[in-house]
Amino acid sequence: MADDSNHPALVRLPDARLREVLRRHALFRNSREGGRRAILTGADLSRLNLAGQDLSHADLTSASFYGAHLAGCSFDYATLFACDFRQANLENASLVRADLRGCHFAGAILVGANLFSADLREGLHVSRDRHGEFHLLTPEQHDATAISGADFSGANLTNASLSGAIAIKTDFSDAVMRGCKLVRARLQGANFAGCDLAGADFAQADTRGACFRGAVIAGARFEYADVAGADMTDALTDAPSGRLVDELEFGLDELLRHHLAFIGSNGAKGAALDLSGFDLRQSGSLAGACLTLVTARQAVFFGLDLSRIALQAAKCAGGDFRDCCLDDADLRGIDLADARLNNASLRKADLRSLALGGNRRMQADLSRARLRHANLAGARLGDVLLGGADLSGADLTGVDLGHATLQGARLFGCSLSPEQRAMALSRGALVGG
Repeated sequence: MADDSNHPALVRLPDARLREVLRRHALFRNSREGGRRAILTGADLSRLNLAGQDLSHADLTSASFYGAHLAGCSFDYATLFACDFRQANLENASLVRADLRGCHFAGAILVGANLFSADLREGLHVSRDRHGEFHLLTPEQHDATAISGADFSGANLTNASLSGAIAIKTDFSDAVMRGCKLVRARLQGANFAGCDLAGADFAQADTRGACFRGAVIAGARFEYADVAGADMTDALTDAPSGRLVDELEFGLDELLRHHLAFIGSNGAKGAALDLSGFDLRQSGSLAGACLTLVTARQAVFFGLDLSRIALQAAKCAGGDFRDCCLDDADLRGIDLADARLNNASLRKADLRSLALGGNRRMQADLSRARLRHANLAGARLGDVLLGGADLSGADLTGVDLGHATLQGARLFGCSLSPEQRAMALSRGALVGG
């Protein structure tokens, strides 16, 4: 589709007039006198720098944001029906419950954007003539790849509706798409690598050649979907991913008692617990359990309640802790190198080093771990090893980064205080603009 950012049907407001509309909308958003909701239907806002603007609840029907800089913008609950976002930068923008039906996103950047419960269904495309009248466009008159080619990597699309959407070869890698509706969507060649698609609905969707490598598709529906050639390598499904505890001679409760006896007697009684390679999703809550010194390499804990658990000096490298609750957990000295903790909650978790007597200490190791969108608010990191880890979009509220090893760690999309930002940069972290 040709660049129609200067289409005669679009209205280009003078700069002074646009500034006034934005000023009055800000007053409206703050319930101040003189405020007025922004109504910019059919406006030509192409290539403008509107970064950080709050346009929540605005009516922007059929507006053109072609090539615009919209990083950090808020479009929550906004009416964006049939808008043109091609080649726009929407990095870390918020579009919670926005009406995005029929929008064009080809070439757009939505890395880290929040589209919670947004409506991205196909919709009917409209054009506006010189007299301000709207007309429906037939399929051959508009770009048939409204979303195709856009970059949604790392975006939050929880409960978003993309039913009937066309998203061919679109990048959704590492996005959060829990409960997302993709019924009858055209997703040929789309990249869902590392996505959290738990409970998503792909009924009758075309996912031929799509990549689901390492994605969570447990609870997802694929009734009558075309999955020919789709790459499901290492995808976490409802099927067991590893051995089950039920296969062992004793139940998990009995094994935990043996493990406690082993710890309490310094190895004289009981037996050390080794859960390496086990799928523990059916084991139920382990909240408050003592798993100190447990070995659980490559084990699957996905979605479990592990709040207040004791995992001091545990060997859990490569484990899958995605969507787990680890609030108030004691993780001192734990080995979580290469582990997956995307969307996990680690509020007030203790990740400091573990004293071993004398001057010896065991550092918690989260090197190369994936913690995208994890909640670490109030966590105690101490001298934790986070080199090469991915904390993009993580909540680091109240976290002291002053002693952590952060060389090469990615903190893109994190809301950092000036002090945290300066400290992260000084310790070799990669921080987005």
